[in-house]
Amino acid sequence: MYNKLMGCLKSVREKTDFVPEAAVVLGSGLGEFANEIEIVDTISYSDIEGFPVSTVKGHAGRFVFGYVEKTPVVIMQGRVHYYEGYPMQDVVLPTRLMGMMGAKKILLTNAAGGANESFKPGDLMIISDHITTAVPSPLIGPNIEELGTRFPDMSETYSKRLQTVIEVCAKELGIEMQKGVYVQFTGPNYETPAEIRLAQTWGGDAVGMSTAVEAMAARHMGMEIAGISCITNMAAGISKVQLNHKEVQETADKAAGDFKKLVAKVIVNM
Repeated sequence: MYNKLMGCLKSVREKTDFVPEAAVVLGSGLGEFANEIEIVDTISYSDIEGFPVSTVKGHAGRFVFGYVEKTPVVIMQGRVHYYEGYPMQDVVLPTRLMGMMGAKKILLTNAAGGANESFKPGDLMIISDHITTAVPSPLIGPNIEELGTRFPDMSETYSKRLQTVIEVCAKELGIEMQKGVYVQFTGPNYETPAEIRLAQTWGGDAVGMSTAVEAMAARHMGMEIAGISCITNMAAGISKVQLNHKEVQETADKAAGDFKKLVAKVIVNM
């Protein structure tokens, strides 16, 4: 896997020498933010040898390199998911690659279902912690010593400093934020009402099919991590309607204005 990562890095470096300070992963329906920064370079995932390519509608599938004000960033405009059939090592390869490009901080975003009944579609939630009981750890298998220790600490996966940065930025923009625990399931099916009750019992506030494993891989590398979920629907058993991906995209589109302003401000203040 380390050789594969080095091959991907070599492929990237043949196309750009841009060195980011921060990395951003844009989730379903949130990709338009990448088009609004000062773009220096773009690289399609399909042009990187050995790189997994997203098959999900709403995920553009490219790296965007550029500046948010004076901060150099690399943005994943679309991610790959475990449910697409990729091994978990491939799912987190992009996160690791951005760290190897130079990024020391990472902002992970996603579209998520609300398991906390006080939430409503369109809310933005600061991720304070996560639960990955339902998915395999991306660190299973031989440890990549070049990246991190065999048994990385996860007591503060999501940086408390960056949580405060998000809160301050949101307050300055007049954006009301929720805060809670994100639970990753495998997908691609939406969770059952019983699984949502389980997540609630665990202390989960939002559920989704990404992000937490990326955070684990980033933490393993020593990156500082922040996470924001866009609550695009209420989860099964709470919602009175059947869940569908179109609803997820439509709600993300409606929340996109506040989301883009918040992400830009957070990047500058990270």
